Amino acid sequence: MLRRITFLPIPAAIVALAVLGCRGSQDQLRPAGGEVPSSPSVPGEGGQGSRAGAAADTGPARPPLQKKPITSSNLKPFDKPEDWIAYLDKKERDAWQKPDEVVASLSLTGKETVADLGAGSGYFTFRLSRALPAGKVIAIEVEPVMVQHIRHKAMTEGLNNIDSILAVGDDPSIPGGVDLVFICNVLHHVAGSKSAWLSKLSGELRAGAKVVLIEFKEGNLPEGPPESVKISRTRMVELAVQAGLSLDSEKVDLLPYQTFLVFRKAS
Repeated sequence: MLRRITFLPIPAAIVALAVLGCRGSQDQLRPAGGEVPSSPSVPGEGGQGSRAGAAADTGPARPPLQKKPITSSNLKPFDKPEDWIAYLDKKERDAWQKPDEVVASLSLTGKETVADLGAGSGYFTFRLSRALPAGKVIAIEVEPVMVQHIRHKAMTEGLNNIDSILAVGDDPSIPGGVDLVFICNVLHHVAGSKSAWLSKLSGELRAGAKVVLIEFKEGNLPEGPPESVKISRTRMVELAVQAGLSLDSEKVDLLPYQTFLVFRKAS
């Protein structure tokens, strides 16, 4: 099931804070604590480590991005949504995530309807929007604050080809008429049966639609989630085939830390 939500205008100061400020998860953000490592390994759409900010005139220095220890049961290291948004959108991430190259590799005509499933902060949503001048990108998230952030940023930037959907629970919530579903650093966050989740997703697609799956490779890498939650390439293919998808292509050399697979919904 899915719910479309409409947000009332928010004062510019709050919007600015959000813009400065995820990868979706059903867990609630918990109070932050602990030290701030200089180069943490963060799951999902993570980037480089945070750095401490300058001291305020009225108090001691305090790092702006407080981080909790990351475990297989806690993939959200930040207390505040705006901190998580800022972390996901850090420019340092571009060096290894290569977002513009990823979008270009999809060979879009510009007329498609693309679902950015688990859109988080909209890191890929807004790039897909620019690649679809006569099409549309649908940002799908389980976190209301992220849907709200994407909606406000799209309005601020005058982007009329972005829609936002609040997904619920284990339903991918893919609307009809989607040509491609883009899923980056999301599958390892799916609670419960990943096979059932992908099967439901596949059942919501028309024949011939494509599904992009990008997940972190196994092994000791500078970026990515804990090893215990990573999904191997073999397992990714197995899950997708079980869901009624067939492997269409693979971008082997594009991303240094991630597997990039493109599937197609069987007829």
